[in-house]
Amino acid sequence: MLHFTRWKALAIILASVIICLMTVPSLLPPATFQSLPSALQRRLVLGLDLQGGSHILLEVDSNAVRKERAETLRDDVRRVLREARVGYSNLAIQNLTVQVRVREEADVPEAVRRLRELSAPLGGFLSGTGQRDIEVTDAGGGLITLTITPGGITQRIRQAVDQSIEIVRRRVDDLGTVEPLIQRQGDDRILVQVPGLQDPSRLKALLGKTAKLAFRLVDLTMTPQQALEGRPPPESELLYSRDKVPYVIERRVMVSGEDLVDAQPGFDSQTREPVVNFRFNNSGGRRFAQVTQENIGKPFAIVLDNEVISAPVIRTAITGGAGQISGSFTIQSANDLAVLLRAGALPAPLTIIEERTVGPGLGQDSINAGILAAYFGTALVIVFMILTYGLFGLFANLAVAVNVGMILGILSFLGATLTLPGIAGIVLTVGIAVDSNVLIYERIREELRSGRSAITAIDAGFSRALATILDSNITTFIAAAVLFFIGTGSVRGFAVTLGIGILTTLFTAFTLTRLIVSVWVRWWRPQTVPI
Repeated sequence: MLHFTRWKALAIILASVIICLMTVPSLLPPATFQSLPSALQRRLVLGLDLQGGSHILLEVDSNAVRKERAETLRDDVRRVLREARVGYSNLAIQNLTVQVRVREEADVPEAVRRLRELSAPLGGFLSGTGQRDIEVTDAGGGLITLTITPGGITQRIRQAVDQSIEIVRRRVDDLGTVEPLIQRQGDDRILVQVPGLQDPSRLKALLGKTAKLAFRLVDLTMTPQQALEGRPPPESELLYSRDKVPYVIERRVMVSGEDLVDAQPGFDSQTREPVVNFRFNNSGGRRFAQVTQENIGKPFAIVLDNEVISAPVIRTAITGGAGQISGSFTIQSANDLAVLLRAGALPAPLTIIEERTVGPGLGQDSINAGILAAYFGTALVIVFMILTYGLFGLFANLAVAVNVGMILGILSFLGATLTLPGIAGIVLTVGIAVDSNVLIYERIREELRSGRSAITAIDAGFSRALATILDSNITTFIAAAVLFFIGTGSVRGFAVTLGIGILTTLFTAFTLTRLIVSVWVRWWRPQTVPI
């Protein structure tokens, strides 16, 4: 156990030094860090509790999800029956049930068969549960009901939350923030933590917008004043602009914002006003070109979240798959709209139910408290090891120092976020690392008491303590893994640092400490062990 070849010893030293040096970028000033090559720009990021920032808890509007699912099902029923050439009437929504009455009794079996194709298994076609998201029932007399099952609603809400998390992540990332934490909390909530962001007003404005963009034609058969005095046509609705100007807009969506592939802020070449330049995918570009070609001279409304951004008149066909949105934007509002369009529309509105702003002063207090605790704990460990094991205690302290450096180096390489519980995990790792050395040294003492020589006792101490140390560290690593997979937020941060610390502890205890003792034995050829 005490024999090391020259290449093996060199590999251990190089591995320890290189991993510890990974911490250096985290210690550099921001200007120096930015000047490093991109491959070396990896550093520890301080969490919300250490550098301050914004904490926002969002809730997906489950009622909006239910309403939209029912409306989508109604539209699907209309489409299917029209494709099947089945006459129907009284198509209506009642809570989570869509009802339709087929005119001809002979068409009912065909209508039921076609409508049942709208129902899908819960969890996908490989779930094997037999449950479906829609129940189709022939109620007699030509009446067919389609009821969205509770499992179908639960699945749709879960999908809405998952989709919202990705969209929120894209919106926050486009703000240029560093290492935001965005994760599910419960069944219908999303936690957003953005370290370093002290003014959350712009973030809240971005997260609060559904950003459903649609290009729709203006209905010219009725003036807005007539619509205000009476009722707009069934195929149209009355919408307002930001300046409260009314428009009668056709309900039919000519081109959806889902077909956008890019949106960037810019300036109009003639007026130099801020605008948003957008670009469609191939299918969206074709539809956009067709609509503009067929409706030259008509106003074409750009509607965002049921608000008319602008309604320019189509002067010529736009065939390039790109266009421009103008509407009295400021530079920031144009940039924010571009961010929303690039990220995509939320499947349902998000409501802010909790908001906290952690000041940098409180974060600095947490850092100071954590560092102070680390200093005291490390100092006590160092003193205890030297008083108890003498020179071998000094060897253990040196290995523990390298161990902490390796933990910080690995966290820096991974670009991990360090939180206050993460600091606690590092401090706990110091105790675990020392415990491994204590087991080895106590085993050496037992071998010396049994009459072994110094060198054979040291060798036996390392080899026979291996199984015990592995058992204790593996069980701790399993606990850290469980915390990581079922925990959230700071609990996972603690689990990450603890898990990495266990791995580095095993490396330093059985390679670095053993190498240091091996070099000491080779140089001094001791007859007794100062332990």
